[in-house]
Formats: sequence, C-alpha cells, structure tokens
Amino acid sequence: MKTETLTIADKAAAFVQLCKPRLTLLVLFSALTGFYLGAPGQIEWLILFHSLFGIALASSGALALNQFVEREHDARMERTRHRPLPEGLLQPTEALIFGVSLSLSSVIYLAYLVNLLTATLVAVTIVSYLFAYTPLKRYSFLNTLVGAIPGALPILCGWTAATNQLSLEGWVLFGILFLWQFPHFLSIAILYSDDYEQAGYKMLPTQRNGIKRTHRHILITCVALLAISVVPTVLGLTGNIYLWVAIVSGALFLACGVAVAMNHSRHRAKQLMMASFVYPLVLWGFMMIDKV
Repeated sequence: MKTETLTIADKAAAFVQLCKPRLTLLVLFSALTGFYLGAPGQIEWLILFHSLFGIALASSGALALNQFVEREHDARMERTRHRPLPEGLLQPTEALIFGVSLSLSSVIYLAYLVNLLTATLVAVTIVSYLFAYTPLKRYSFLNTLVGAIPGALPILCGWTAATNQLSLEGWVLFGILFLWQFPHFLSIAILYSDDYEQAGYKMLPTQRNGIKRTHRHILITCVALLAISVVPTVLGLTGNIYLWVAIVSGALFLACGVAVAMNHSRHRAKQLMMASFVYPLVLWGFMMIDKV
C-alpha cells in the first residue's frame, strides 16, 4: 500500500502500531507496580499520571525508533514484515521524526513534572535500547543480556517516580524483571530462529551448540528468578500471600523451562513463551495486592 493512498485514519493506525501498544502496556504495568510499591503512603495520583504518561511516551518513542533502525531487517522476517515501515504505511522519515519527538518529550516531561532521577533513568533506557541492544543484535548473541537492562528499567523508573531515590527494594524489582527476560526472549529465539537467521540477527539458538546453551541459560535464569522473587517479602515490601504466589508461580515457570530442556520441541518452547507472558502479570498483581 502506498502512503499517498492512505486515509488519515490509516495513518493514525500505523503510528499507533509503531508504538507497539501491547508491549507499551506491559511496560506501563511494570512501572505502575514499581510506583505503587514505592509509594510511602497515599498514592499521589497526579504524580502517578505524569509518571505513566511520560514512560508511555518513552516506550512508544523508543519502539518507533527501533523499527526505524531495523526496517530493512524487519522486511526479511515473517513475524515482522507486516509492520508499518516494511509495509510502506509510513515513510522512514515520518517514523524517525515521530520517535525522536516522543523520546525527547518524555525525558523533558518527566524531568519537569516528576523528578530528575526518573527522567535520567528513562533517558538511559532509551539510549541503551537504541544504541547498545539494537545494533548488537547483528553482531553478538549477547544482545539478550544487554537488552535485558533497558527492558528491566521501567519498574525501577516507577519506583523512583514515587520515591525519588534508588534503593535496595527498587533494585530487587529491577532484578526480577531483568531475569524474567531471559526465558521469555530465549523461548522466542527458539521459535523464530530461522527468521532471526534470515534477518541477520545473532541469537543464541543459532550459534554453535546454541540449543544446549540456550536451554542451560533458561534453566539458570528460571532458578535465579524463583530465588529473587521471594526477596520482596524478605525485605518487608510484600506479605505472605505474595510469597506463596511467587514460590508456586516460580516453580511452575521453572517446570516449563525444564520441559524445554528435556524435550527439544517447538511445542515446549511455545509453552514457555506463553507462560512468560502470564508470569510477570501474576507476580506484579500480587505484589500490589499484598503490599505491606
């Protein structure tokens, strides 16, 4: 479809798609969790609104710029070739201007209406995502490790938006989200290894002895995730209801990882991927329900 033939509604829909709404909602839910857990007393609703709005701008802008940078690679992959840029729904310059505008606006907005610490963390998130993780995908399978850092920062941004400080509790929340990303993204890498290889991305499953190493990394991070997920209760941030939910859900998540390692099938990898979508929602939900 040519951009000249698009209606205003079509263009608007393409810009929304550029923001990856489902992923941005996941980012916002993690930031909400961090804010709620960090809030010392009554929720300051105006600060919460400004925090989530600013983080939504940052997430949308970074994702748009990521698609601008990777547009040629996206066109080679079955799972991404229908995105707005490969489909010709938007011009690259439109995506570039859109992404830069949202990204810069987010940092300025948060600095003025929330606090400078949160704005700085958001800026670090955007820069590391675009200038470390995104280019590294073409050169090293370590991109998953590097990408897990900006991927885990939103929950810490929510925490600092409420507290205006970096503390152990905030870093524990960051650690949980950091570790979760390994079984999540590695399961996706298994399922779409051919796609990634065709696009020129260096993912662990496509490397020498990659499948075995991928399974090992999944198991190690699932075990570490189960261990760190109980720490919020140890620190007095959450209660015993959350503790038991964390233990049971972490054990089930680990079981999915074990199933992948024992049965090298796409079916098991897909089960792990689906479980990885549910797991953080359960964990974050009970964190907020059982906040001490």
